Amino acid sequence: MNQPLIQLLVLAGIAVFLILRLKNVLGTREGFEDTAAPTQMNERRGRPDFDVIEGGPDLDIADHVDTDSSEADALSGMKRLEPSFNVGDFIGGARGAYEMIVMGYETGELAEIQPFMSEEIYESFVDGVAAREDQGLTIEANFFGVREMKLVGATLDKATNEAEITIRFVAELTSAVRDRGGDIVEGSTSEVKKQKDTWAFARVMGSDDPNWLLVSTDA
Repeated sequence: MNQPLIQLLVLAGIAVFLILRLKNVLGTREGFEDTAAPTQMNERRGRPDFDVIEGGPDLDIADHVDTDSSEADALSGMKRLEPSFNVGDFIGGARGAYEMIVMGYETGELAEIQPFMSEEIYESFVDGVAAREDQGLTIEANFFGVREMKLVGATLDKATNEAEITIRFVAELTSAVRDRGGDIVEGSTSEVKKQKDTWAFARVMGSDDPNWLLVSTDA
């Protein structure tokens, strides 16, 4: 065998050896590899964090109702119609309105609370106070505060934009009914009792009138 052929065989052997070594170190590829895959994977990995920040639950709603409930849907709709609406602020306002309306009815002073009631509810209050007066009865009451409040219902009429929110109240007060002679015929001026009421307030979202009206009083 001549010298040039031997050198060629040696070089070929070295080339085969280097190819095999490279395969062992780098591995092999089979089929089509999408070069954009790493970028897409990074985007997917980062996406959940973005969703939590930008598209997470509205805590103003989640603090009061189940986020998967019809009440949550209604409250969300109210916010879409009126972005300034806040459930927490509504709850605070309802607390104050409840005390004012309860005490207005107990004392028979209805003029100040009339703007916060529907016509139907106001008329029922007028009838109740008139019946007491006809019997010569008066009520002495002291309100000690709302101890529990819970949002138990919310609806939104998409045709009229009328919203209705129902709140369950548990309050503490003393209440004594006196006859014409001033004698207590019912209740007590010292014994604190719990009063439970479920009231519904309604308002047309987006209207110029900011007042919610008491439309239902189911004890």
